[in-house]
Amino acid sequence: MNVVFLACGYPPEMQQYTRGLAEVGASVYGVGDAPRERLAPSFKQYLTDYLQVPKLLDEDDVVARVAAWMRGRAVDRIEANWEVMVMTAARLREALGIPGMSVDVVRGFRDKQIMKERAIAAGLRVPRSARARSAAEAHAAAAKLGYPLVLKPISGAGSADTYEVGSERELDQTLARTQHVRELSIEEFIDGEEFTFDCVCIDGKPAFMNVAQYLPKPLIARTNEWISPVITTVRELRQPAVADGIKLGYGVLSALGMGTGFTHMEWFRKPSGEVVFGEIGCRPGGAHLVDQMNYTCDIDLFREWARAVCWHSFEASTVRKYNTSIIFKRARGQGRITKIVGLREFMRKYGEFVMEEKLLPLGSQRRNWKQTLLSDGFIILRHPDWRIANQLADIAANEITMYAE
Repeated sequence: MNVVFLACGYPPEMQQYTRGLAEVGASVYGVGDAPRERLAPSFKQYLTDYLQVPKLLDEDDVVARVAAWMRGRAVDRIEANWEVMVMTAARLREALGIPGMSVDVVRGFRDKQIMKERAIAAGLRVPRSARARSAAEAHAAAAKLGYPLVLKPISGAGSADTYEVGSERELDQTLARTQHVRELSIEEFIDGEEFTFDCVCIDGKPAFMNVAQYLPKPLIARTNEWISPVITTVRELRQPAVADGIKLGYGVLSALGMGTGFTHMEWFRKPSGEVVFGEIGCRPGGAHLVDQMNYTCDIDLFREWARAVCWHSFEASTVRKYNTSIIFKRARGQGRITKIVGLREFMRKYGEFVMEEKLLPLGSQRRNWKQTLLSDGFIILRHPDWRIANQLADIAANEITMYAE
């Protein structure tokens, strides 16, 4: 089984998927923009061969270089788990005649307007929306949809360049901030709780699924620096609170023609109980969500994803043992981390439930919280009781404080 894996070393978690591929018996032909000599030996051991390309995001160039590199060699799969590379993988599959999701199918996962149109055609509830390539089109969409609205890139990810807009004045201000975005999706604002629906699919059918809740919604967390965002996986999926969201997720997978691989979907539950589709990517969730799912079930989804794409099987247990929370911390002040208050006491009281504590150490330069959800580090904890897991997450969010100057 020869697998070409695009962006095999970056973002850093891609190295785990590379490991997974090697561990299920694949010969991994990695593609990245880092020089071969800079690859860590612990990572390089999983690669059969490696191609350095000048720019990973130069789609035409990467397609041409990889096609030339693999000429004369047998290729069984071409995979990518980084959002910005999934279309490149689809183009390479079509160029080399490799099985997998086509360019047209992947376009439905990358283009938010096409995504919604295909979901609507299947009778699924989505936010009313319109595509905008200019300020004039944005204003026309706003006049049709009414305020409040959400503006986001047509092909974005991770809530980057996503804004809530409540008036024409705010629309103009937001358009000025997003001039670098080629196309925007102008959407009806949905008021409600926000969840994920994550799957490892085999031929479009979930072999593994997960639901997690954002606390608070990403749009709120993205616009308030003082908040420590929390994401908590839901242990018990057989409950009314998430049943309709899971049903919606199955409908979206069918409507968009999902094949084999990871998906990460977001959906809303309104106060009325109605569920509304948000968006979906044909790749795993970022910000350590896969680590959370691993801790939820005590499994290795990096390996099981690889098993699914290589051999169309899934061998790990899907028994959910814990609700797992990740708490992202943001330091107060600017500059370098000078003090962390409350961490020692938290670990003394609740350390038995903490799986990872990876806050930036003292002396580290504070990160730009607007550019990364990871912010200044995170804590992952778990507990079998949903109420207790969220209480512990709330304590970590509010009683651990990092300072920078």
